[in-house]
Amino acid sequence: MAWNEPGNKGNGNDPWGGNGGGRRGNDQGGPPDLDEVIRKLSKTLNGLLGGKSGGSSGGSGGGSVSSGASIGLLGGLVVLAAVVWAAMGFYTIDEAERGVVLRFGEIQEEVVLPGLRWNPPLIDQVEKVNISRVNTRSYSSDMLTTDENIVTVAISVQFVVADPMAYAVMVRDPQLGLDQAVESAVRHVVGSTTMDRVLTQGRADVAAEVRNRAQSYMEVYRTGIMITQVNVENAQPPIAVQAAFDDVIRAREDEQRAQNQALAYANRVIPEARGEAQRIIEQANAYRDQVIARAEGEASRFEQLLTEYQRAPAVTRERLYIDAIQEVLSNTSKVLVDVEGGNNMMFLPLDRMMQGVTDATGATSRLQLNSQQIRDLADQVNRELSSQSATGDRARVQTVPARGPR
Repeated sequence: MAWNEPGNKGNGNDPWGGNGGGRRGNDQGGPPDLDEVIRKLSKTLNGLLGGKSGGSSGGSGGGSVSSGASIGLLGGLVVLAAVVWAAMGFYTIDEAERGVVLRFGEIQEEVVLPGLRWNPPLIDQVEKVNISRVNTRSYSSDMLTTDENIVTVAISVQFVVADPMAYAVMVRDPQLGLDQAVESAVRHVVGSTTMDRVLTQGRADVAAEVRNRAQSYMEVYRTGIMITQVNVENAQPPIAVQAAFDDVIRAREDEQRAQNQALAYANRVIPEARGEAQRIIEQANAYRDQVIARAEGEASRFEQLLTEYQRAPAVTRERLYIDAIQEVLSNTSKVLVDVEGGNNMMFLPLDRMMQGVTDATGATSRLQLNSQQIRDLADQVNRELSSQSATGDRARVQTVPARGPR
């Protein structure tokens, strides 16, 4: 018979040292019975939950001891859970971040500043928002301009989070709202602008208008986003007509260059012409003043000479004659003198007399004649003329043939 059969009384055949009956647990230190362990655990749980034990009065004392141990274990578990719960509430906010607290789903007005913070877990939920990072989003699409042309516009938008509370709570997806707002603003601005303005010098204006309009949308939506910069990275016509538009742009640039050259030429010629005209006017004014002053001086001199002539006519006449001869001889280099009583004319080389002579130092000087020297020269000329006249008369007398009787 096997040792664990019902009819076996033990008889020392229990390999666990028991007294039979199929039980493995006993008071002599054998292995515990699994059914007994489950039964004790059930009693402990019933005691914790306020149930009654099914044992006899003798077992009530053991139940009390078991209930006290369970209460101590429960207290330890509660303390441990409280420590773990408190430790889960510590968190850190970086310098570039701000924290938004939701308490049971309700937003708190105070924003959490950087540092080591604590909030009750499972009660408060903290949303961390970076307010220093500059975010960039790019957009590109085909749009219709006001002159019914299609243009491909690619822009980039840079933004930061200005209001972390609105960014975290007010809108479900703030960046999606930004995308839609920028798309709407770009289509509105490009749709009200001509294609030439979008492709050439109007890019900066288009970017500024898009930024202002998109920012107004963000303020209406209360997304907490502030758009810092909008750049039109590329604006070009469709690929099918790209070559034709390039030719148009080059022609416009040539036109602008020709206009700039014409303006440069006009800016250079017009001041010169004005200066030349002013110079001619000034010369005319100077000539007019000169002629008037000379005429007034001649008139005054004539009046003074008239007064002197009326006082002494002979002396004044002689003086006028001498001044006239002096002025004439000083302005001419050759003088021809008619000899009386003959056909010969005397040549007086005043130009040679007026030529420069070399002095002892080797420098060239010009002979200057004063009034007395002119008079002496005139006397010398008269004497020379007289001598030549006499010589000529004698020559004519000698050459006359003698006449004989008829």
